Amino acid sequence: MKNQIVTHNAPAAIGPYSQAIHISNMIFVSGQLPIDPVSGIMASDVASQTRQSLQNIKAILTQANCSMDNVVKTTVFLSNMDDFSAMNNIYEQFFSSPYPARAAVEVARLPKNALVEIEAIAAYTQP
Repeated sequence: MKNQIVTHNAPAAIGPYSQAIHISNMIFVSGQLPIDPVSGIMASDVASQTRQSLQNIKAILTQANCSMDNVVKTTVFLSNMDDFSAMNNIYEQFFSSPYPARAAVEVARLPKNALVEIEAIAAYTQP
């Protein structure tokens, strides 16, 4: 049985999808845009946007009694691959070794003209 995970500490879904779904010992976090959940504002630089996207993921995982240490896979969508280094410098601050598996791809455009969007999969044992 799948369960929806919802928190007000991350931006609400902007379409017909869930912030995250929990099934068995897996949590599938939808792609997180870099929107501040309080102000609704998105920063203009990729480093700040990466930080916000990861903070949004962290908030969703916290709601599910999970942490960034449980993340096993991420996908990073960049509107410009030239931003990879700036994104990576922030990304590595949120994870420790062994790092999650990851794919990073350049896309033509992201919702709300974001520079980055990040999705995650976490695995954990329920308390």
